[in-house]
Amino acid sequence: MNAQVPAILLALLLPTIAGATDADSFEKSTGPRPTLPAPTSSMLPTLHIAPAKSWPAGATPKAAPGFAVKAFAKNLDHPRWLYVLPNGDVLVAESDSPPQPEDNKGLKGWFAKFIMKRAGSGHPSANRISLLRDTNNDGFADVQTVFLKDLNSPFGMALIGNDLYVANTDAVLRFPYKAGDTVISAAGKKFADLPGGPLNHHWTKNIIASKDGLHLYATVGSNSNVAENGMDKEFQRAAILEIDVATGKSRVFASGLRNPNGMDWEPKTGALWTVVNERDELGNDLVPDYLTSVKPGAFYGWPYSYYGQHVDTRVTPARPDLVAKAIPPDYALGGHVAALGLTFYQGKLFPQRYNGGAFIGQHGSWNRKPRSGYNVVFVPFNNGTANGKIEEVLTGFVDEDGDALGRPVGVTVDQKGALLVADDVGNTVWRVVPNK
Repeated sequence: MNAQVPAILLALLLPTIAGATDADSFEKSTGPRPTLPAPTSSMLPTLHIAPAKSWPAGATPKAAPGFAVKAFAKNLDHPRWLYVLPNGDVLVAESDSPPQPEDNKGLKGWFAKFIMKRAGSGHPSANRISLLRDTNNDGFADVQTVFLKDLNSPFGMALIGNDLYVANTDAVLRFPYKAGDTVISAAGKKFADLPGGPLNHHWTKNIIASKDGLHLYATVGSNSNVAENGMDKEFQRAAILEIDVATGKSRVFASGLRNPNGMDWEPKTGALWTVVNERDELGNDLVPDYLTSVKPGAFYGWPYSYYGQHVDTRVTPARPDLVAKAIPPDYALGGHVAALGLTFYQGKLFPQRYNGGAFIGQHGSWNRKPRSGYNVVFVPFNNGTANGKIEEVLTGFVDEDGDALGRPVGVTVDQKGALLVADDVGNTVWRVVPNK
């Protein structure tokens, strides 16, 4: 038999392989006390991909009532992450997945590559960071320069003093920086290794600096869905690492986090919070992606359990000792929303009720029907605790034909208090402000 036949048959079946759910079940699986359904399984996962098309001329996402949105920068190359420098310049990491030869073998590997390309990823990475500057205060970046180039699937960025740290997929690099620079030509020095390699299932590595500048915290996703590649492939993965700035040495700060991405410091308590992409193939509304505070030394379950001590029976050998230690996250965001970006609002431009709450960029599902995510949402906070219902702030990333015009990733707040959103399919950074 022709070796391509199984792949072709699978491709033909893709549109028909899909489960179904309703809005009520999704809402029940969100919030500080979600109701989790029973797990389900099938020979093939639910597939409901929104094919990537990008925005027609003049089109934008839809902002919630009371807000307006327009492009801050266009014609980028897969913009994933944002960082605002003290002088107001905005850095954007233009990045895609690196070569992953050990993660792309066999039918499952072909399947994963097909999904990525159809969803707008899996193309050669630009491997650069661009600088965006709005010199005339009109809400559009009239200066756009290549700030750093020849990187390796860069993602997170953090400035400590005059040192700019950049998280490549396999290492943190350090570059000299002075205020006003529009380009860094000096070679970066490797500061700390990060788990990478030919098997690099979750390639995005984010970093954030502690308030005192003594530590960096780095997110490292798992090398699998539920440890099917072996726990020996998960060293310092599914974790947030703490890196000592003085020595570059790292340790596991918290573990059992399948794929953490966005991080920020909650302004009331000073605690570190993150958003996490949970595991697949247990059903439309299982397991919810989540927003949580990160407690030092805590274990959040992956791969042995989910949302606290709900045992995942697919994982062998079982580890009841670790399950007993697993703590539930603080706030469920819903199944397969692919929460990536996170920022707490501390600006003065938005109405008062947004102060201290969390904005989250949700990249969107490929394995849920109906689709989830493909939006930017707001989670209210009260005294350092996430509470209240999720509110959509930016929608319209999927059109009436089911095509993805954009996919939100990183979110941050600019110097004037506007919300910036990196859209990797739309190749745009959007800027959200209140209506006048």
